Amino acid sequence: MSILFVLLMFLLVMSISYFRSRAEVVAVTQTEALARPQAPRMQCAEGFAIPEGYAFHPGHTWVLAEGGENARVGLDSFAANLLGKVDHIDVTAANRWIRQGQKLATLTSGERALDLVSPVEGVVVAVNQDLARDPDLLTREPYQGGWIALVKSPDLAINKKNLVQGTMVAPWLQNSVTRLNGMVSQLAPTLAADGGLPLPGLMHRVPDEVRERLAKEFFLA
Repeated sequence: MSILFVLLMFLLVMSISYFRSRAEVVAVTQTEALARPQAPRMQCAEGFAIPEGYAFHPGHTWVLAEGGENARVGLDSFAANLLGKVDHIDVTAANRWIRQGQKLATLTSGERALDLVSPVEGVVVAVNQDLARDPDLLTREPYQGGWIALVKSPDLAINKKNLVQGTMVAPWLQNSVTRLNGMVSQLAPTLAADGGLPLPGLMHRVPDEVRERLAKEFFLA
């Protein structure tokens, strides 16, 4: 009987240690996920500052692989300049599965709303809570403090084949600027830029019908 009691106590202690260690791992993982990411190393190409290792969706969101199938996602600098001020951001809830190109978040500025698409497919495991307190982080620090969510993406390598990366990023951004300037010159000529990036916050300066055209063209919304 005493031997059985000792065995039961041993199993109890082992079980407590196991679940405690798992809880600690989860806590550390969550802390790391919500931590402010390090400033990326930037490269200058064709007049653009491009973060190394980032891949970009045609809807102007980015993804950065962080190991263990985890991928941090956010908004790129072209979109940040185009949007300007953001009053509120509503991100897909944690533990939700999203597909590549599916709505990840909705931005609100005044009475206007705009959807952002996810650059990858997977489960949202964490959301940047700092954006609830300071939505302008999204456009002020698009590659660091303004990240949107952490996604567990088992097929990240496959998803990245559909994204713009490496030496293709700078020409793609230049093409986006050229297309934008061309559309604005045609649809809202008084706001057209004389070369280079358009006016910051242009999306909120143009008429609603022009804004809808720009949203479909550059945010795929």
